[in-house]
Amino acid sequence: MQTRRLGPHLEVAAIGLGCMGMSHAYGGQEEGASIAAIRRAVELGVTLFDTAEVYGPYANEILLGKALKGLRERVVVATKFGFAIAPEGASGHDRMQGLDGTPANARKVADESLRRLGVDVIDLFYLHRVDPNVPVEESVGAMADLVKAGKVRFIGLSEVDGPTLRRAHAVHPIAAVQSEYSLWSRGVEADALPTMRELNVGFVPFSPLGRGFLAGSVTPQTDLAEDDFRRKLPRFQADAMEANARLVARIDAIARMHGVTKAQLALAWVLVKGEDIVPIPGTRRIDRLEENVAAAAITLTAADVAALEAAVPPDEVVGARYASGAWTPPAERKD
Repeated sequence: MQTRRLGPHLEVAAIGLGCMGMSHAYGGQEEGASIAAIRRAVELGVTLFDTAEVYGPYANEILLGKALKGLRERVVVATKFGFAIAPEGASGHDRMQGLDGTPANARKVADESLRRLGVDVIDLFYLHRVDPNVPVEESVGAMADLVKAGKVRFIGLSEVDGPTLRRAHAVHPIAAVQSEYSLWSRGVEADALPTMRELNVGFVPFSPLGRGFLAGSVTPQTDLAEDDFRRKLPRFQADAMEANARLVARIDAIARMHGVTKAQLALAWVLVKGEDIVPIPGTRRIDRLEENVAAAAITLTAADVAALEAAVPPDEVVGARYASGAWTPPAERKD
């Protein structure tokens, strides 16, 4: 697989692997199957593996550490901090206690993530969400100290707008920004993505397949598990899925003309949007993983891109990314 750069110095394969769904949000699966999928990804040339302390919490980092044992020199490991997580059993079912971007938490989580992952350095350490009670300069300053201490190689941010990225980058170079980006989630194009390019910051889109919807693995007929995170999202409510299914049908028609799958076409669109973009589609299945990786070899013309974007206009997507009252991405806030 061809490689791309995140920022000036971090080189990774063009498609990474988001590991969250293997143990968090979408139901998870048996550990052995997840380890097999991760190791198969390495065989296929994937180098960037994305996790976070909050996935589980903690279980996903432990899983990734087990899966990558003996493969450390072939991979780039990315993880994240930025949440306050209650001890197990301390707060009932919901252990999430809000955001915590304090320097103390950055240091604590880095040390704990190193231990859970079984590595001596984190390749890419993200601030998962900016804490409104902590200036981003303070959070990034602590992350910069971790770089100086040799515990972290590069630092990143997740779901930030352009002005926040500028403030952070002035403290320490930001290698990458992670945000949702796909044919049906294009909010970053207005402000955040141009700022990334101005500052030579790489872009790592998560959910490039619309949390499975654009790939057709979730349909209006899918009975999502009770603990599936998507049950809470506006786009995955029954009426919204019925409406959005017509967009997927348009993607499918174009994919058939090219002799590829919907997932491959959606990923190829993300890839063609810039050499500084490295999507991290998540999957638990080896066959889906192989399908996704093959998208790196697809070539789209300018006419193909225009046809896809006309087929999925942002103003025809029904439902917000997150529920009202939940965390809202900076670019999508109305205040």
